[in-house]
Amino acid sequence: MSGEQEGSEHPAAQIRVVIAEDSYLVRQSVMSALDEEPGIDVVAVCSDRNALEAAIDSQALDVVLTDIRRPPDEEQEGIDVAVRLRETHPDIGVVVLSQYSEPAYAMELLAGGTSGRAYLLKERVGHRGELVGAVRAVASGGSVIDPKVVEMLIASRSRAESSPLADLTPRERELLALIAQGKSNAAIADELVLTKRAVEKHVNSIFFKLGLPDPQLVSRRVMAALMFLSENGN
Repeated sequence: MSGEQEGSEHPAAQIRVVIAEDSYLVRQSVMSALDEEPGIDVVAVCSDRNALEAAIDSQALDVVLTDIRRPPDEEQEGIDVAVRLRETHPDIGVVVLSQYSEPAYAMELLAGGTSGRAYLLKERVGHRGELVGAVRAVASGGSVIDPKVVEMLIASRSRAESSPLADLTPRERELLALIAQGKSNAAIADELVLTKRAVEKHVNSIFFKLGLPDPQLVSRRVMAALMFLSENGN
């Protein structure tokens, strides 16, 4: 496990990570990739839910890197953990590793906001740069969506030849960028010094222009965020 660099009087703060993965080979691959990275400290490696919960309670963590399915129930425990951490430990970032490229899983992960969340396919484990990049992104409040998931989301919609994002005004693109960061309408209003009513009007206009008529606000916010991230390299 990585630690402070020798010869540094003031080492940079370490990103403290716990790995939760039931597959031995995947655990070893992830641990090997992260251990080689300066500034990342793997403080615990867990093979089941109980061990992960114990690590969350006992360690001062920055990031949880977890499989989408966790023993013993083999349900979507990884996503459930990410959802619970929004309430109990909002400062902990979560990287979910999944074998599923269907956008629905990523949307469920991001239903509470995109900030501090990443959804990567397990095939990315072999790409050290992408894995490390996701860990660093969520540790700083950013977000990462696997490119294949974004591609499937876009392919599943009958989009115009030119991107609907091109129809947005500069102000609407600014708001959409904040939505993609997981900010609420109230937070956006504060940041841009707008009234909540003005933000609501902009957001509704964004949804209309992006062809998102679904009245369920959370799903529309997630869809809009994914479309933004797909075109902005996040």
